[in-house]
Amino acid sequence: MQLPFPLAEQPDEQIIESARKLFAGETEFLKGVVAMDGMPPDDRLEVCFAGRSNVGKSSLINALTGRKGLARASNTPGRTQEINFFTLADSHYLVDLPGYGYANAPVAVVEKWQRLLKQYLSGRATLRRAFVLVDTRHGIKPVDEEIMTLLDKSAVTFQVVMTKADKVKEAEQVRILDQVRAKLATHPAAYPEIVMTSSEKGDGIPLLRAIISTLT
Repeated sequence: MQLPFPLAEQPDEQIIESARKLFAGETEFLKGVVAMDGMPPDDRLEVCFAGRSNVGKSSLINALTGRKGLARASNTPGRTQEINFFTLADSHYLVDLPGYGYANAPVAVVEKWQRLLKQYLSGRATLRRAFVLVDTRHGIKPVDEEIMTLLDKSAVTFQVVMTKADKVKEAEQVRILDQVRAKLATHPAAYPEIVMTSSEKGDGIPLLRAIISTLT
C-alpha cells in the first residue's frame, strides 16, 4: 500500500546533473526586504524556504548553493528579520523567510513579520513552491502548523523538507514521519512528497536541487 506523503524519489541522472549545473552557477545575495514596496520585480521563478528558528534553514541554503557563508547562520534565533532574496543564475530567486518560533522577540516585531509574510505569500505571482523545513528530531510543532495554515490560506503549494536527518536513528525517523504525515493530511496546500535532508552529510541535497530545477 502506498503511504500518504511518501519520501520523494531520486530523479534520473540527467536531471540531477542539470540541477547540479544550475546550482553551481552564480548565486548572490540580492537584498533584504522589510516591506512589500522593497520587493524585487517578480520577473523569474522563485521558491521560498520557511522554518522555525534553529531548524537549519541557513545551512540548507548554503548546502544547496555550495556556498558556506551565503545565508548567514546565526546563534541568535530570530535574528533574520527580513525576507532575503538570493539570485540563482539568471532564472531563479531563492527566498529565505524570517525564522519563526522566536520566544524572545517582542510581540510587535512578530506581528510585523507575520504581516509582511502574509503579504509576500499572497502577492508574488512567480512563487512556485514554499519549502517548509521540519527538524527530524522533533517533527511538526504548533508553530509549523501555523505557517502551513497560512500557506493553505494563501493557496501556495508547500513541500516539507526534513532537516538534520543524520541526527535521528532510522526507527525514530519512522515514528516522526508518521506524525508528519498525519499532520500534513489536514493541509490542502501540502505537496504529496517529503524530502529527507542532512546539510552536514549532503543527504537529499541533489534531490532538492532537482525538485527546484524542474519547477515551471
